[in-house]
Amino acid sequence: MLKHTIAEVRELVKQWKKEGLTVGLVPTMGALHAGHLSLIKKAVEKCDRVVVSVFVNPIQFCPGEDLDKYPRTLEADTKLCEDAGVSIVFAPSPSEMYGEGQMRTNDFLTYVIPPFFYVNKLCGKSRVGHFDGVCTVVNKLFNIVQPDYAFFGEKDAQQLIIIKKMVKDLNIPVEIIPCPIVREESGLALSSRNKYLSENDKKEALVLSKILNNIKLCYKKGITDIESLKETAYTFLNEHHDLEYLEFMNQTNLDEVKIADDNTRVFIACRVGGVRLIDNILLGE
Repeated sequence: MLKHTIAEVRELVKQWKKEGLTVGLVPTMGALHAGHLSLIKKAVEKCDRVVVSVFVNPIQFCPGEDLDKYPRTLEADTKLCEDAGVSIVFAPSPSEMYGEGQMRTNDFLTYVIPPFFYVNKLCGKSRVGHFDGVCTVVNKLFNIVQPDYAFFGEKDAQQLIIIKKMVKDLNIPVEIIPCPIVREESGLALSSRNKYLSENDKKEALVLSKILNNIKLCYKKGITDIESLKETAYTFLNEHHDLEYLEFMNQTNLDEVKIADDNTRVFIACRVGGVRLIDNILLGE
């Protein structure tokens, strides 16, 4: 059931709550793929009713990023959601979410700004203001849908950690359900941005998962020194790869670690064919 307004969604959720039904939310920016569908499947299994938001959120894009060319496939997304048992596909316009003209260039919006410690690293280092936009829109979606559960993929692990922190700090009554990374058979983590990759770029993009899997293999063999583990990555890189970061952090609070342990998550970002890709792996998994 496709809905475009906040009022419509609130009215339906209000009815569900009166009936004592549990509500799940899967926030997305659309261009749905098997990774999104794994979140939706988990939500449908756990909740009586599921809302999937499809909203390309303008305030989380930084200058020079791909807002205008970001894939928009609402008709196909809606069909996938209906087939998966979703109750509402919520596809608002930017003006419905933020009001006419209330974008980043103005001072009209109230932002939810996560702690600097959580955002001054990894993706937040190069995408200044990105997580302000993420937390603001997710908080708005929580207020609109008032879900009992919300489902987020572990591929965007920094985002997941920051949202958990926001929910805890602001006493938002929703349980965050992390969902595992879904990969192609090749090992490439699914992403809406994979559509931008040529066939050759897709082969070169496998470097991210190869690096992560090799680091984990080395860790399982007893190597825990971070610099030694980082060194193993560089042999996989060539002129097709523009490595942005390779970092080892505590998966709960994003503390940088000196010695790897089972609670260490390894984060990588790399541009391949001009497309920025991210991936991660938990060493203790």
